[in-house]
Amino acid sequence: MSVLRPLATNGNDQALPGAELWFAPDWLQAGQADALFAELRDAIEWETHRIRLFGREVDSPRLSCWIGDEDAAYTYSGTRFQPRPWPLPLTELRRRLARELDCRFNSVLANRYRHGRDYMGWHSDDESELGPQPVIASLSLGATRRFVLKHRREPSRKLELPLAHGSLLVMRGDTQANYRHSLPRTARPVGERINLTFRLILKQ
Repeated sequence: MSVLRPLATNGNDQALPGAELWFAPDWLQAGQADALFAELRDAIEWETHRIRLFGREVDSPRLSCWIGDEDAAYTYSGTRFQPRPWPLPLTELRRRLARELDCRFNSVLANRYRHGRDYMGWHSDDESELGPQPVIASLSLGATRRFVLKHRREPSRKLELPLAHGSLLVMRGDTQANYRHSLPRTARPVGERINLTFRLILKQ
């Protein structure tokens, strides 16, 4: 099990201005990650969210579930999601993250990528409910997938990072204001992946 360390360089060792990134490649031990992946795959009520894209509603290219406290409703891509109750293993993860990161979380977006064709398009977690400097704690389980972070105004400033089983990436500070991120499709044969992004929804 590793601890979080600053991660603010790309492959050319150039600093990413306006980003505050922390990373632990094996934040969960292999056995813990294996057990959590199997439990969440069966316990979470996975669904295909409808999102608004280029003015029309389409199926999201992955399975998802919005989980959180009763007052942690979230609006994303023109759709408002009411949270489902916390499963016990996610409650325990929330406590550990709050303790290690010294911040509070009241919700988590669970995404399930069934194969390489499931993906997450370019976006920033910058909705008003998250506040101006949100802390996004992203835990990856299952197959390793490529995560890409790109500056909004200077796209040459970019970070590509393989997110492996049990790894934790934390984005905080002005990262969402200055950068967009994605999980691209891949033609390679890959297994299933579950990603959990813990966050704090502010009362409006």
